[in-house]
Amino acid sequence: MAARTALLLLLGAAAAPGPARGSQGDREPMYRECLSRCERQNCSGAALRHFRARQPLYMGLTGWTCRDDCKYECMWQTVRLYVQGGHKVPQFHGKVSLNAWFWSTVFHTRDTAVTEKLDYFCASAVVLHSVYLCCVRTLGLQRPALISIFRAFLLLFLACHISYLTLVRFDYGYNMAANAAIGLLNLAWWLRWCLRNRPRLPHVWKCAAVVLLLQALALLELLDFPPVFWVLDAHALWHIGTIPLNVLFYSFLMDDSLYLLKANSDLCKAD
Repeated sequence: MAARTALLLLLGAAAAPGPARGSQGDREPMYRECLSRCERQNCSGAALRHFRARQPLYMGLTGWTCRDDCKYECMWQTVRLYVQGGHKVPQFHGKVSLNAWFWSTVFHTRDTAVTEKLDYFCASAVVLHSVYLCCVRTLGLQRPALISIFRAFLLLFLACHISYLTLVRFDYGYNMAANAAIGLLNLAWWLRWCLRNRPRLPHVWKCAAVVLLLQALALLELLDFPPVFWVLDAHALWHIGTIPLNVLFYSFLMDDSLYLLKANSDLCKAD
């Protein structure tokens, strides 16, 4: 019941609009003036009908609007002016350019308030789930009551996190800080377990490598920079970097599962 309630909160919260703090680029006067002018000239009457007539089918299917097109064009106009003036390129729309893997894919296919929330909230759920798995593996299934209490706490935290971002303020800084803190807890917990069990579990190096490299990749999210060749930004590189880590962690899970199966089999034989 608790899990179902959390899921309903997750989906319901994503549909709510909620206020969000704009990025620096969104607040630039030149960008705002360009956006206002573009919408007046292109997003009404005959100009809007012309835009819809020449719009590619795939863009129409993803809900790309005239306003979205203006935001995109004005972003690049502002970027060009910054580059020509030798200034640092500001961030736009909460990122420089265009987990939870599914919702991340949906969000990066079509950036809207709903898909953004689903991407962010599911990413938080993934981080918390990793902490939960760490608790189960390190404390063992011999303590079901403790595991249940901890699971309820994590679900409550997720519900409060989503509620704050939805009902109070969609604060990118708070969301980043919260996920970073949980990530550090996840890192410390897994590493402590890996170090303590390294002598008898040779495969734990895979787990240690994954959590350390994930934390290193998180720096790409914290230390944002303009896209390489205006295509690969820090967020894109973060996604690319996580691909091989999933393969390595899956290998650890297989090795660890085989170890647990063998240990249980030996225990049954001893009994």
